[in-house]
Amino acid sequence: MLIDTHVHLIDRQRLSYPWLDNVQALNHDASYVDYLRNCKQLGIDQSLHMEVNVAEDQMESESLFIKELMEQSGSQLTGAIAACCPENDDFPSYLERQQSRAWIKGFRRVLHVVDDELSRGKQFRQHLALLSNTDYVFDICARADQLPIIVELIDALPDIQFVLDHCGVPDIKARELDPWRASMTEIAQRPNIVGKVSGVIAYGDGKNWSLDDIRPFVEHTVEVFGADRVVWGSDSPVCTLGGSLASWVAATRHLFGQYSENERDHMYYKNAQRIWKI
Repeated sequence: MLIDTHVHLIDRQRLSYPWLDNVQALNHDASYVDYLRNCKQLGIDQSLHMEVNVAEDQMESESLFIKELMEQSGSQLTGAIAACCPENDDFPSYLERQQSRAWIKGFRRVLHVVDDELSRGKQFRQHLALLSNTDYVFDICARADQLPIIVELIDALPDIQFVLDHCGVPDIKARELDPWRASMTEIAQRPNIVGKVSGVIAYGDGKNWSLDDIRPFVEHTVEVFGADRVVWGSDSPVCTLGGSLASWVAATRHLFGQYSENERDHMYYKNAQRIWKI
């Protein structure tokens, strides 16, 4: 069994994605029909939708769109990780509305495209603290150079379950293991965060990466978090910047092949079931 904890679906007729104008390689629809076909071929059994940084006034529309897809016959979507802006005054009322939507399993605020001070803001942290001691999980998407700031955020909010996306977005193309490696070791000491091995082929040298290029980044993530605190995600369609969903699944199966069956089961699906209660 394999649970994809990080798939993006894009419908440009339904929603607006301002950031896609600057990433032409991804500036096209990513339909659920195509993704589901790939899942059936690759052995992906269940999926969580990850918000796609839509226009701020469409965040709730995106969640409702995913709910429609979940209700389709044969759907394997089991929940959604919704967009949010904890820095905004209306975040408490936004969160209250989401609490009636059982399919929403967590939230994310993309941090790698905003000023570093945003996550240090008093209101951001006060509002995010509303997730403390709830079933909601907060995904963190930040670059490798921002990881020290992420440590501050995690320490400030010890009662929230965090997930670190994409192995902390290392610079695989430049093979910069350090200081990324030390930052990951530091973050993993916090018990309220798990590491997500998701779509890291997008950070290699285009489609010219090899398994040996990504191996040390994946292995170090598993080493410092432990197999009981690692989840897997495709990051489709972003992973296509480095190949295809199929090549990422194949790479994952190979790289995780060195671990025991019990460890693989935890990283492939058991941890996700526990963390997002799916």
